[in-house]
Amino acid sequence: MTFLDEDFLLHSKSSKILFHDYAKDMPIYDFHCHLNPKEIADNKRYESMTELWLEGDHYKWRAMRAFGIDESLITGKASDKEKFREWIKTLSYMIGNPLYHWSHLELKRYFGYSKAVKEEDWEDIWNHCTEVLSGDAFSTQSIISSSCVKVICTTDDPCDSLVSHIQIANNPSIETKVLPAFRPDKGLEIKQSAFLPFVRKLEAAAQVTIQSYEQYLECLEKRVHFFHETGCRISDHGFEKLVYEPGTKQEAASTFEKALSGQTISSVEADQFKTYTFVFLCELYYSLGWAMQLHIGAIRNNNTRKFAQLGADSGFDSISDHGLAKPLNLFLDALDQKNCLPKTIIYPLNPNHFELVASTAGNFQGDGIRGKIQFGSGWWYNDQKGGMLKQMTDLANIGLLNTFIGMLTDSRSFLSYTRHEYFRRILCQLVGTWIEDGEIPADYKLIGGIIQDISFHNAKHYFDIPLD
Repeated sequence: MTFLDEDFLLHSKSSKILFHDYAKDMPIYDFHCHLNPKEIADNKRYESMTELWLEGDHYKWRAMRAFGIDESLITGKASDKEKFREWIKTLSYMIGNPLYHWSHLELKRYFGYSKAVKEEDWEDIWNHCTEVLSGDAFSTQSIISSSCVKVICTTDDPCDSLVSHIQIANNPSIETKVLPAFRPDKGLEIKQSAFLPFVRKLEAAAQVTIQSYEQYLECLEKRVHFFHETGCRISDHGFEKLVYEPGTKQEAASTFEKALSGQTISSVEADQFKTYTFVFLCELYYSLGWAMQLHIGAIRNNNTRKFAQLGADSGFDSISDHGLAKPLNLFLDALDQKNCLPKTIIYPLNPNHFELVASTAGNFQGDGIRGKIQFGSGWWYNDQKGGMLKQMTDLANIGLLNTFIGMLTDSRSFLSYTRHEYFRRILCQLVGTWIEDGEIPADYKLIGGIIQDISFHNAKHYFDIPLD
């Protein structure tokens, strides 16, 4: 078998049929990413491969650091060409890491470069890609269109003006739906230093002075409705540790007043505030028909020295190991008891939690909604071959794989749409193996339809986003 040929990752007749006849040409529904909507609105073009491929990509930065590359050649003041050289040097030796496959797929699909990357070829690769970049195919809008992306949901602060999303929506030449997702993490973490600045930004965005908890909730609600009017149908939440600590509105208000006056807040008070405020938001989401995403288990900014030097999202986050079963079930049950549990996608970062989440999702299915509670795709450290196989196998064993809404990029790079291809190849290899082993029938119309559902249709039907 040749490296990265048309049957890459496909090792059986059935897997090849499923991919080439059913999955390959399906459009993309990218319901979670970190793309900058301004770059889409402005139809940005890139000056260099480093700008397009390396800027903001902490996956690559981590790999380069591990390979011994000096920080000046990663995030420092070295030239774009020097940084690219060091990345190619690193990539040449990254066998076994998903970045090896992703990067080769990106070079092949977007630049027509089909060779295996070698350190000594770095300048040839640079020159080849630079020539391709000078053409019309490398504006952001062109990349999205050529990748057959139907929906993009970005990740947006509640205080954002959403001016770029409005600009995109008013541009008839952009056929892809580019919509915001509501990410209010800073507004729930009352003990964090970012909380009070968030309150002040929220005041400005909502044009209301916040002097009480009641006003705070009113401003959050106002922003949720503004996002809804701008096309948002998805919220997004990141938790190092999910907590469920019930308390009264009066207790949450008292804690909020303490925060405004600079008083010390206990952990219990903080958890009660977070729980009450989060439940309030969930009720809003339910009333508007939104889906909710829960990203659980990232412990962030662990390297104090590097955080001070480079800031957040620079590659110093890892997997947490807090208990999840009890608070997750209590939280979902509290919403279910009030009949206001929205569609919910749960992404555990710790793979030890996969079966836990798959089994918990089954506790709260229903209301005539296919896969109402989703065990989300392998995320961050799990969006690689082994992680994807484990996630889908655990889901199939405990829940229903056929209702799965599939893959997302979770990326800041416009070249990351090849991750959908990577996912689909792994999906087809998994299911194709079941056919070859006689575990499921060789009914390609039936099984191929399930593959297409997971690749696109399930997400299309899950989210309340009209495409026509």
